[in-house]
Amino acid sequence: MNTTFIILIVVAFIIGCGLAIGLVLFIQGKKSKDIVETAKLEAEAIKKAKLLEVKEKYLQLKNEYEKQANARSSKLQQAEAKIAQKEKQLQIQEEGFVKKEAEIEQLKNAYEAQLDIAEKKDQELDRLHKQAIEKLEAVAGMSAQEAKDSMIESLKAEAQTAALAYTNEIMEEARMNGNKEAQKIIIRSIQRVASETAIENSVTVFHIENDEMKGRIIGREGRNIRALEAATGVEFVVDDTPESIVLSAFDPIRREIARLALHQLVQDGRIHPARIEEVVAKITKQIEDEIVEIGKKTTIDLGVHGLHPELVRLIGKMKYRSSYGQNLLQHSRETANLCAVMAAELGLNPKKARRAGLLHDIGKVAEDEDQELPHALLGMKIAQRCGEKPDICNAIGAHHEEVEMQSLISPIVQACDAISGARPGARREIVEAYIKRLNDLENLAMSYPGVQKTYAIQAGRELRVIVGADKVSDAETERLSGEIAKRIENEMTYPGQVKITVIREVRSVAVAK
Repeated sequence: MNTTFIILIVVAFIIGCGLAIGLVLFIQGKKSKDIVETAKLEAEAIKKAKLLEVKEKYLQLKNEYEKQANARSSKLQQAEAKIAQKEKQLQIQEEGFVKKEAEIEQLKNAYEAQLDIAEKKDQELDRLHKQAIEKLEAVAGMSAQEAKDSMIESLKAEAQTAALAYTNEIMEEARMNGNKEAQKIIIRSIQRVASETAIENSVTVFHIENDEMKGRIIGREGRNIRALEAATGVEFVVDDTPESIVLSAFDPIRREIARLALHQLVQDGRIHPARIEEVVAKITKQIEDEIVEIGKKTTIDLGVHGLHPELVRLIGKMKYRSSYGQNLLQHSRETANLCAVMAAELGLNPKKARRAGLLHDIGKVAEDEDQELPHALLGMKIAQRCGEKPDICNAIGAHHEEVEMQSLISPIVQACDAISGARPGARREIVEAYIKRLNDLENLAMSYPGVQKTYAIQAGRELRVIVGADKVSDAETERLSGEIAKRIENEMTYPGQVKITVIREVRSVAVAK
């Protein structure tokens, strides 16, 4: 009974569940139909809205297209109108060309007719010209070629005579005016270039505050002064002269190093051999830097650019050199400016002339070179090594006539070098010593047999010796110049170099009465 009741309950439960599920499914199906209907209605509404949008877009695009089509149509109409106008113009031009061709054809025919007439006239003129020449030849008794040759010879003789007279006139005028013009150019150059001169000697006086400092400079048993002399190569003269020490050396650079080193040592107060060597080395470096700076400043002031560093350094060293009492750097600057002015006066390149004038004496300050060479040849050798142009090198080497001049700059440099050295006040020397040196030169040469006259010129830089032609032969003149040069080197003291020129000439004099 219990089992049957349980089965019934289960069956009833299953039936109830089935009814519940069926009811749920029925309700869900009804809701789905409602959703589908609602979706269909919404889709229809969206479809209608989209169709309206498409129609509006279509109408808009249609209007724009019609506007563009109308614009293109109007442009095409305008282009067609222009083309029609061009066709009319071309037609008119074509008609004009046809007329022009007809006129050209008429002119061509007329020109050909005139050409035929001209040819006939030329033929007639040739015939008449031949007849005239035949008549002239018959009258003159010579052919036309003979007459032409005779006339050419006559004209040639007349032209040669006139040219010779004109040449002589020009040469005479040049001789008359050449010296005046040269003097004017030199005077103008000197007037435009004015510079001060500096006198240098072989000693420098160093002033000290008191004589007690002399003992410290000398040092114990003279060790300090010996260290100074060994480090600088300068002789220190300490004597009874109050409050001063004399620095003696022929090298101005070493004297300047010694002066500056001594000045720094005195100011510092520490004076002993180690300190002396340190200060001298430092001052030497400063002087070297100063030399380079002076060289650079000089080239910038003169507008000379592109120089080799070695040449710039040599230019700076010129400040500490002198020639016949004239500062070498000042002399070179003055010569450079004179060269530029004179080159401009003569229509030459002033920059190139200024460059050659600045470098002409670099051989005087060269180091570790062949000192047997004259300074002009030595300077030319250095310039060639530093890449200077041939005309600049030639001007340096030829300014004392050691080599042949090959450009117009060379004589300008030679003349300006002489102007700078020979103008009043440029080079100073004690008058008595100067005159004595010139007299010694002349007397030394006069001591040789056969010498008639001697002249010391160019401030003692050249000695001219005139010998008798009947007493000295040509071969002996060479030997005589060499002997005089050797005696001057061995027996005399002189700055620079002395050129010895021996002149032997024969003069025949007759008097017409």
